[in-house]
Amino acid sequence: MTATRILVLNSGSSSVKYQLLDMADHSRLAVGLVERIGEETSRLKHTPLTGGGESREQNRPIADHEEALKAVAAELTEDGLGLDSPELAAIGHRVVHGGKLFTQPTVIDDAVLKEVERLIPVAPLHNPANLTGIRTAQALRPDLPQVAVFDTAFHTTMPESASRYAIDVKTADEHRVQRYGFHGTSHAYVSRKTAALLGKQPEDVNVIVLHLGNGASASAVRGGRCVETSMGLTPLEGLVMGTRSGDVDPAVIFHLMRVAKMSADEIDDLLNKKSGLIGLCGDNDMREIRRRIDEGDEEAKLAFDIYVHRLKKYIGSYYAVLGRVDAIAFTAGVGENAAPVREAAVAGLEELGLAVDGELNSVRSDEPRLISPEYARVAVAVVPTDEELEIAQQTYALVQNRND
Repeated sequence: MTATRILVLNSGSSSVKYQLLDMADHSRLAVGLVERIGEETSRLKHTPLTGGGESREQNRPIADHEEALKAVAAELTEDGLGLDSPELAAIGHRVVHGGKLFTQPTVIDDAVLKEVERLIPVAPLHNPANLTGIRTAQALRPDLPQVAVFDTAFHTTMPESASRYAIDVKTADEHRVQRYGFHGTSHAYVSRKTAALLGKQPEDVNVIVLHLGNGASASAVRGGRCVETSMGLTPLEGLVMGTRSGDVDPAVIFHLMRVAKMSADEIDDLLNKKSGLIGLCGDNDMREIRRRIDEGDEEAKLAFDIYVHRLKKYIGSYYAVLGRVDAIAFTAGVGENAAPVREAAVAGLEELGLAVDGELNSVRSDEPRLISPEYARVAVAVVPTDEELEIAQQTYALVQNRND
């Protein structure tokens, strides 16, 4: 029996998202989420996607990631999809930060674990949780290949002129300070899907990808390779996000330290958790912001305008970086579902060949689609992202190559 199934794990600090996929036909066999791990009441929601099974939910204390993954394994076993199945080829792990070293999906060994651990100072919220998920999965299936797929890997093709900050070189190198970028699996998947939508190969297409979720990032992709992206050393830089500020003058930090007597931790919390849309208007849900705008709420309108203004700045700057743009692709929760954001982001950019057809833009669909009129020089697309499928594909390809 050929093993074609891949279990994708995305371990957060207090959660585990998972999907089981069969790479023979890219079908999903099961999806689920464990959240509030370590709290008084945790929640596990598991949905089998074969045989007409219904979602099952548990609400009980789940102490740690080991217990969480054992609970996931039990749910999969109940559906005949257990981790002991000979059809399971590998487990693919989302790892947020791979630094300079990891430019491709990588089979996990002790050396890989040490490097991911060494990168904790530049990803203190994510890499520890990723490591916990990996080690727990290794304990459950020590014989199975475990593969790390890095959020940063797609962006390692950026030239040094884009990735290096203009600070003292020795200091930057000693402390690994550079622009790494994130959401790489999404940018890779969407840029490739956009090329296919245009009937072209990725190497023949220049795309600006706008991944707009609660976290948001932009990338300039030339011929299938990232040459610029908006997030930096951490996911804080760049676009206005749900709770993150995106770009600010670095001196704002020193000003708040001196004038407001805020600590480094307080400013970190402010910029990452109390800024962006929620800092501007108290909401980080674009649907709620649009509802408030429709009711005449000026605070919500200003937040929306600031959000869109930053988007336009990045579209324009990435247009300049690429020189020629074949398509702009909107993706992730806001990008896929918020038609007013898409319309506003390209409004007034007709001289750059950009336009949105109002009727096409208003259509809701789970399929990749063009929303620009036929006369537009630059295609504007909505391309639903699928990071789990991208991780599964990269994991399966690596395991297959090892076995050949």
